[in-house]
Amino acid sequence: MENQELVSRAKQWLHPSFDKETRTEVQRLIDENGNDLLESFHKDLDFGTGGLRGIMGVGTNRVNIYTIGMATQGLANYLKKAFKGENIGVAIAHDCRNNSDIFARKAAEILAANGFEAFLFESLRPTPELSYAVRQNNCKAGIVITASHNPKEYNGYKVYWEDGAQLVPPHDQNVIKEVRKIKNPSEVKTDYRSWNIIPLGVETDRNYWERIASVASEQHDSDLKIVFTPLHGTGIKGVPQALDLLGYQHVTVLEEQAQPDGNFPTVKSPNPEEAAALKLAIDRASKINADIVLGTDPDSDRIGIAVKNDQGKFVILNGNQTAAVLVNYMLRKWHNTGELDGNQFICKTIVTTELLKEIADHYKVKTYDTLTGFKWIADVIRRKEGREKFIVGGEESYGYLVDDFVRDKDAIISSVIICEAAAEAKQAGTSFYHELLDIYKNIAFYKESLVSVTKPGITGAEEIAAMMEGFRNNPPSEVAGIKVSAVRDYQSQEEINLTTGRVKGIELPKSNVIQVVLEDGSLFTARPSGTEPKIKFYISVKGEKLSSYDNFEEENAKLESKIEAIKNDLNI
Repeated sequence: MENQELVSRAKQWLHPSFDKETRTEVQRLIDENGNDLLESFHKDLDFGTGGLRGIMGVGTNRVNIYTIGMATQGLANYLKKAFKGENIGVAIAHDCRNNSDIFARKAAEILAANGFEAFLFESLRPTPELSYAVRQNNCKAGIVITASHNPKEYNGYKVYWEDGAQLVPPHDQNVIKEVRKIKNPSEVKTDYRSWNIIPLGVETDRNYWERIASVASEQHDSDLKIVFTPLHGTGIKGVPQALDLLGYQHVTVLEEQAQPDGNFPTVKSPNPEEAAALKLAIDRASKINADIVLGTDPDSDRIGIAVKNDQGKFVILNGNQTAAVLVNYMLRKWHNTGELDGNQFICKTIVTTELLKEIADHYKVKTYDTLTGFKWIADVIRRKEGREKFIVGGEESYGYLVDDFVRDKDAIISSVIICEAAAEAKQAGTSFYHELLDIYKNIAFYKESLVSVTKPGITGAEEIAAMMEGFRNNPPSEVAGIKVSAVRDYQSQEEINLTTGRVKGIELPKSNVIQVVLEDGSLFTARPSGTEPKIKFYISVKGEKLSSYDNFEEENAKLESKIEAIKNDLNI
């Protein structure tokens, strides 16, 4: 973009319709005429299928009350078309981030100005509670202001549909079209009636927690010792309360990270996938001889855990391992009560461990695979509703759901069921860690690894495209000395059996993803990022079932070697 055009775009934000603080900051950027001006105004912040996400600040390419406002007006315009002649309600929640409460209030005011009922949470709340509130209040949509586990400079805006799930086709693209039609903040309606903004608070909280408790078992006699950290986020508004409702007596909330704070002062990144985020909680757990550590991300849709191994040392489980124990526990619970009748199912994404399917097969329960992203799991739940019963689902990126009264990953109910599994294991003289080893011993042993390869610039994009074309047109006949049995191309929606040449369809939406399946049940998935110059390789290897607990380390090392061999063959 030419500098003159850039300055002209920026000067539009000097109009009196923008607040004084914004105008002052824009004038400073114009005067400096540096990279900050370019980054703030060189394009409009993109509203994608996941909504908005970006750095906060002034400008068309930043998250602020004006870009939030235009997105909300675009959403309102689509809702009027989709629900013509109907009363429209929208639930709004926000996380702990700086300005999240301001952005949520602005969205509520604009929705109210459009004649909608805006159900606004009185303070920060977990994202899954927003999903619950959409359904409980018969809303047509929901909005949550969050940037999940991104750095503190970021914020975002996610949209939910009337089923409490994030947008899927056709609504995602239709909302995007309407949002992109809004070119100027002057097109945003702002004259609202205060009675159209309806506060949500304690009553919704209580209903949500009680609904969680209804699918869990009371633990008044449990001696399970829990350390919980919300990582300065919204988990403080759900996890302790749900555990207390179920009778857990020994819950320690990590004080250093209990206070909601958008600056996340005690962690480099508030991401429970990273070991550093759980360090303070693990240190506390070691001091008080706790059994389990729980850590939720800022908007409480994902959870990381640490448990004691056989040597009494805390180990962090990855998303696939936690999902395996969670799925096995829930299916065993249903089996033991005689409720499994062949009409139940679990859900997982295609990049999540195949161990979940093997566990489901063990209990004769159906498994549905989806594309990456929990919205696709929610879409399956919606399409099967009334005919088949969803029990549990998850994805490797630490997001899980139990039951279907929420339609997004839910770290609150996941915390409760994880603790229930740990409590029952402890009462039986074993542990959550041993529950995982039991799966490896009795059902199957898988190990996973994620490799993210960055290829910057135009040449990088070309290299990534060439990689994908290579897998499509010239798939390897073997990888790490193991014969390739099939290639799944989610773009062409075809799976090719390389032994027989047989082609069968893949009944999922098109996506630029390739999956290469090996003869021994191992596989790898190549998935380019849609927003960054990256390609991710999800590697999953299958080994022999454990003959005893004692040979876990030996078998685990074999699987690690197999992963390294695959990486070497792929040159990643």
